[in-house]
Amino acid sequence: MSTVLCVENLRKIYPGKKREYAAVDDISFHLKKGEILGLLGPNGAGKTTTIQMLLGILKPTSGRILYFGKELFKHRSEVLKEVVFASTYVSLPWRLTISQNLEIYGRLYGIPLAPLRLRIDELLERFGLIKKKEEEVSTLSAGQITRLVLVKAFMVRPKVVLLDEPTASLDPEMAQEIRAFILEERKTYGVSILFTSHNMTEVAEVCDRTLFVQKGKILADDRPERLARSVASSKLRLVVADKMAQTVKVAEKMNLSYEIDHHTLELRLDEKKIAHFLMALAREGIEYSGIEIIEPTLEDYFLTMARNFR
Repeated sequence: MSTVLCVENLRKIYPGKKREYAAVDDISFHLKKGEILGLLGPNGAGKTTTIQMLLGILKPTSGRILYFGKELFKHRSEVLKEVVFASTYVSLPWRLTISQNLEIYGRLYGIPLAPLRLRIDELLERFGLIKKKEEEVSTLSAGQITRLVLVKAFMVRPKVVLLDEPTASLDPEMAQEIRAFILEERKTYGVSILFTSHNMTEVAEVCDRTLFVQKGKILADDRPERLARSVASSKLRLVVADKMAQTVKVAEKMNLSYEIDHHTLELRLDEKKIAHFLMALAREGIEYSGIEIIEPTLEDYFLTMARNFR
């Protein structure tokens, strides 16, 4: 899989009254063709500054950004024909209609009008906006504007998309539709996506790999499920009608931490120990009427890292 974006030792330093402030502090990463890469971190971690440099809006203090093997700041116009940005927090000219906005944007990318209009209608239909095509952007709701921004990004068939909170302001059904669309675009056209979101479930669903940024540095780079398991154990919940005391003894013998709520016992343990614990209960003749295994999530990871590196 070829690399479409390579970031090398990127830094952005701002002067301060007492000392300099590093908004982005010597980060390096890559994005492969057809990969969806999550960029996570609390507010102020450096995500927005990084994206602004990736778009050429901000110039790095040092380091290099290469798209398709070409340095961004030496080939900016050429590179950005293949790179788009979409954010919930960036709108379009409000006094223009949806079709006017999209046609002007498409022509800036050099797309002939006839195929452009076909692509616009296809995406507006997909996102439930086709009936509002000739209405001004000012008449749209926040959720409709979010969908329109995504139409604008994907209608030019980009090679790289920088997505910032792509499902914010959307109801759960439409958010799921957007996630399905993103995965389809990747599968059909091999588009590469840098994806930021505060919805950890969403990130775990769509991202192949995740970067966690804190105070301008990359603290982790791994698959979402591996990051989740690195900071939290699984939870095992059992409903024990009888013999709760004996069940607790088994847990204590295996040095497992637990909490009891009426007839429910919740334990934290390594996933590999679950079978051993259940076998130990069986040997003691202990029965349970309900069982639930809860695996650690990316949100567990996010919260742990945000607390530990404030």
